[in-house]
Amino acid sequence: MCYPDPIMKRAAIYTRVSTVDQHPETQILDLRQMAAQRGFEIVHEYTDKVSSTKARRPGLEEMMCDARRGRFDIVLVWAGDRVARSTRHFLELLDELTRLGVQYASFREELDTGGPLGRAIVTIVAAVAELERNLIVERVRAGMRRARLEGQRLGRRPLDLDRAAILRDRRRGQSLGQLAHAYRASRTTIHRVLHAHAAQPQEHLA
Repeated sequence: MCYPDPIMKRAAIYTRVSTVDQHPETQILDLRQMAAQRGFEIVHEYTDKVSSTKARRPGLEEMMCDARRGRFDIVLVWAGDRVARSTRHFLELLDELTRLGVQYASFREELDTGGPLGRAIVTIVAAVAELERNLIVERVRAGMRRARLEGQRLGRRPLDLDRAAILRDRRRGQSLGQLAHAYRASRTTIHRVLHAHAAQPQEHLA
């Protein structure tokens, strides 16, 4: 009796080297071998040649965009410090990949979120990420409470506009752009002043 072959997992490979003088071939060969041993189909390989301190990583950004589109099932990386620039960045990436249903596996650390230990780590990562988000929200709220107690104004300070002068200059033929420049306000704000005036009942416009 013949049984159908199990569906092959689609794998993405991500590599990064620190400078343009280095080559990612060593990482790529290790990860290709890792994919072959596990029976994965490599659908795309992403590479960045940037320092670990650089925030912008075009290859990583492209990979995450494709992950959100569901173009692969697992990401293979050579090591955690190749994919993330900090522990917090790594936790954020792993948290998003988990929410997208994308498995993560690293060659050097032998970490695989598809196994029991990996799933336990994912649970811990998700808890840490949620704790961090809650701490940020609480710090913001605490800062707002302190500002209110100290009598500070929260939010954008309202513009002190001479509405009568704006209306007068508008009647004299000045454009929205000229009024905005003269009164140091946006065209939208000037338009709002004029619209509010036009909406007032006529008996109040003496």
